[in-house]
Amino acid sequence: MSKFLKTDGRHRKLEGWPLVFTILTTLSILVGGTVEFLPLVLLESSVPTIESVTPYTPLELAGRDLYIREGCANCHSQMVRPFRDEIERYGEYSKPGESIYDRPFLWGSKRTGPDLARLGGKYPDLWHVRHMEDPRSTSPSSLMPPYEWLLRKDLAFKTIPAKMRGLQTLGTPYSDADIDGAIETAQNQAAQIARNVSANGGPAGLESKEITALVAYLQRLGADLKKSTS
Repeated sequence: MSKFLKTDGRHRKLEGWPLVFTILTTLSILVGGTVEFLPLVLLESSVPTIESVTPYTPLELAGRDLYIREGCANCHSQMVRPFRDEIERYGEYSKPGESIYDRPFLWGSKRTGPDLARLGGKYPDLWHVRHMEDPRSTSPSSLMPPYEWLLRKDLAFKTIPAKMRGLQTLGTPYSDADIDGAIETAQNQAAQIARNVSANGGPAGLESKEITALVAYLQRLGADLKKSTS
């Protein structure tokens, strides 16, 4: 038997001094915690930044919340792995700095549908509207269910500033002016998307609907990295 486990061993004697044992245990935890977390505090960021990556616009942020609400992340990933087959299919592999403003991140863990990390700009706005309304109209073999209510349900523009304020407290660089003008900014972007859709033969009157926010978000995916390489 180890001398530390004997009834008269040093460890047993230490256990017999509750106060001393508690102090030494606390010191051990403090030292271990300092060694573990101090480097993270001293580093400005442990994630390499990408200059072209900027925070989501107010409408894109609202669209991201719809993406989460509708469970899109359950079937679609947003992370292209650094493998040749994935790069050939989806494009440039994902970088950590791309997700710096994602709270929570939406990398996903399952691909019932394709990866969406490089979706932005691949299809016109109308394609996304048609796809959400009836997935088989654009992708005949799609297993995706329709989300036609997004074309009917009004977007809650008034909730956007509070979301931005919350992200601001977490470090997302939204200015007070950005937040104060969030509703108008979102409405302007939604109107532009609605005009694009109707001008190309799609339904009119979508400027106040949730679909415009989701389209804005989907068109943003991967767009920042494309700017940095253009």
